[in-house]
Amino acid sequence: MVFVASMPPWLTLLLLAFSVLLWLLGSANGDDVIGLLERLLALGALAVVLLVARPLALEILGVGVALWLPRAYNGQAAVPLASRDDVLIPF
Repeated sequence: MVFVASMPPWLTLLLLAFSVLLWLLGSANGDDVIGLLERLLALGALAVVLLVARPLALEILGVGVALWLPRAYNGQAAVPLASRDDVLIPF
């Protein structure tokens, strides 16, 4: 027997607001480690919303953003400058 728990809408909105607030605080934080921790907590709260609450509108928005992103093509790397002595190793 599979038990599927649903989250109340107020908790979903609270976690989304918490996620946005933590992401903004993490981006504005001068300390890299604490900023990264805040952004990881924001992603964790967003993952709980997406995996537990299953809000269809947010999932559709995420798919739309993923489809809107530009495609990466083969050979799209920047051309190395001749004045630099770096060694370019293709993978």
